[in-house]
Amino acid sequence: MERQDTYIFDLNSPAELARLINQDRFLTQAMGGPLAGLPDLPAQAKVLDVACGPGGWALDVALDRPDLEVAGIDRSEPMISYATARAQAQGRKNATFGVMDITQPLDFSDATFDLINARLLLGVLKREAWDALLDECTRILRPGGILRLIEPDDSGSTNSKTFEYLSSLAIKSLWNGGYGFSLNGRSFGLGPALLHKLKQRGYQATVSSFVGDYSHDSPGWADFYHNAEITTPQLRIPLIKAGELTEEEFDQLYQQELIEMWSEDFTALWHFVVILGIAPTR
Repeated sequence: MERQDTYIFDLNSPAELARLINQDRFLTQAMGGPLAGLPDLPAQAKVLDVACGPGGWALDVALDRPDLEVAGIDRSEPMISYATARAQAQGRKNATFGVMDITQPLDFSDATFDLINARLLLGVLKREAWDALLDECTRILRPGGILRLIEPDDSGSTNSKTFEYLSSLAIKSLWNGGYGFSLNGRSFGLGPALLHKLKQRGYQATVSSFVGDYSHDSPGWADFYHNAEITTPQLRIPLIKAGELTEEEFDQLYQQELIEMWSEDFTALWHFVVILGIAPTR
């Protein structure tokens, strides 16, 4: 099968590595912990983090539950090298990482894992690639195992006019590029689509949500700010090529966005959807 390079950002960029480290931290905090909302896992359970990036979630699980076997996979060799180095430095012998492309068949035996976790694959998988990954997750999950998918419902709701405008253009650009399941490009549309896909595969599936507060007076503001500081410039070329903005307009909007986010009155909430599926018994 032909390899697909569909990640919307540069996986080998040091800036992207730093952004994902911050994103791991503020997302896990907003969730209430790496295993929040999940049924208790038995000792020696095997856990897989799909598209693990620099390994933040997997290492948090390995720390909280040293009795679990935790694995993380990602297409990026620099990300996996970093995650492996962190595991060794922290003495997490129950955490291992490997290079694997999730748009391809996964190199695991059938019925291997008790829990598969996947967060923020919106910018990794185009809409037509989701079915193949869900089929692979179903194959490598043990009967009755857990699949948890966590995706953004939006790009954040703020009181910054510039952030809101650039976010609307970003969502539209992703939709035009084949990402998400929205019917009109006004949202990501992942929650309803993924819930339906799991039910089609025989999962007992439920949906819930959580909200992260990234307002200026919140502990997560700095991470949210730096996330925008890194991601917004990566929208420059696609938005200019699409004719949405000129170079001058984009540069002005980017600077204005950062100014508004620095305001002490800046408020921001980011909404996430959690699809939790219990795999069918075979």
